[in-house]
Amino acid sequence: MSFLKQNAKGLLLCLLIAVPSWFLGKQFPIIGGAVIAILAGMIVTLFLKDKSSFEKGIKFTSKKILQWAVILLGFGLNLNVILETGKQSLPIIVCTIATSLIIAYVLHKVMHIPSKISTLVGVGSSICGGSAIAATAPVIDADDEEVAQAISVIFFFNVLAAILFPTFGKLVGFDTLSGDAFGIFAGTAINDTSSVTAAASTWDSMWNLGSATLDKAVTVKLTRTLAIIPITLVLAFLRTRKESGTDGKKVSFKQIFPFFILYFIAASIITTIAVSLGVSADVFKPVKELSKFFIVLAMAAIGLNTDIVKLIKTGGKPIIMGACCWVGITAVSLILQHVLGIW
Repeated sequence: MSFLKQNAKGLLLCLLIAVPSWFLGKQFPIIGGAVIAILAGMIVTLFLKDKSSFEKGIKFTSKKILQWAVILLGFGLNLNVILETGKQSLPIIVCTIATSLIIAYVLHKVMHIPSKISTLVGVGSSICGGSAIAATAPVIDADDEEVAQAISVIFFFNVLAAILFPTFGKLVGFDTLSGDAFGIFAGTAINDTSSVTAAASTWDSMWNLGSATLDKAVTVKLTRTLAIIPITLVLAFLRTRKESGTDGKKVSFKQIFPFFILYFIAASIITTIAVSLGVSADVFKPVKELSKFFIVLAMAAIGLNTDIVKLIKTGGKPIIMGACCWVGITAVSLILQHVLGIW
């Protein structure tokens, strides 16, 4: 009862924003419910003069429910399928992730962009947009404004990719009789699932390929999602080393270790075993949908904790970083496809 008393108001406010945002996201998948929720939260907070009674519930939603969303995401991963069909794209995935992280690190140093925002933009660009940011934020102890800024940057380039990439694919000469080349390109060069789906579906429609491109792109995208595991563990280790050397304070790896990632792995293993025993993958669809809704719910909370004026004023450098990561990933994906003979 005490939990409900402390958190009910904030949770209810987040739900009131998240539910319509979720349905609007279904109508406009190129934007997505998460972005709509974060923008709505930012607007609502401008008119909410006293948030004290909502604060605990908002904080619970932005921190804990965000972690639950990542855990439930694991139920969408059949490791056998990913390992079987993701092998072809694995070298491209590894190189694009490395490219994005290196660009983010170099620009962090050169342009003096705050380290947490740089990490979130680099990881979000290289792995899987909002899901990667959701997994990384608690590990590096990013605040809600930093998360909002990273999500905003990722969203901008997601929309550009979803709109431009099908035409770009035609211009560079991707095979129009098969969805493989564009599917791998979309799965490696676009970070958020909604935009990957939008671009791949457009390519299928353009060339009457059924769902061939979409199937390929989503599998590649899910393979990229697995990079959340090593990235979060490395970041936890680096944070331990950094904070242990501050003011003589010792921070143990166990304190920072992202235990929710273990549950994410467990969820993936459960799905893999269940499907291999003959259980239909459709059984896990409601859990996957719940994961997506939890991300929308958490983004509503993050929006409520974000100063939109400050976000706009400080957004220039992160957008430049996002642009550089996006261009770098796109170039590396194209070059490696050419080298590997896929395109």
